[in-house]
Amino acid sequence: MGPRMNSRSYPIVEVVWVDAEEKGEVGWNDIKELVRYAKKPCPTMRTIGYEIYRGEEHIALLSTIGPDECSSLEKIPIAFVKEINELSPTTREKKAKGK
Repeated sequence: MGPRMNSRSYPIVEVVWVDAEEKGEVGWNDIKELVRYAKKPCPTMRTIGYEIYRGEEHIALLSTIGPDECSSLEKIPIAFVKEINELSPTTREKKAKGK
């Protein structure tokens, strides 16, 4: 068995990124409607999680970490990322640990 995962080893971050998008139904679509839609910006998404990897091509996050298991992995291409904000523990958590 490998080393146990420790959530404290990984920073909690918020990744603000632009998502790719697809519009239209199977079969024929109204071209005027899709041309109008094409001009709208792609949606800006926000993802929060444990940053377990950041490389030149992508960042990888987990939403949940246990001692031997974790949630599914979310990978976001760096080219889609607008900003990465490291989040700090809340004041209440700091006070609880200081008791």
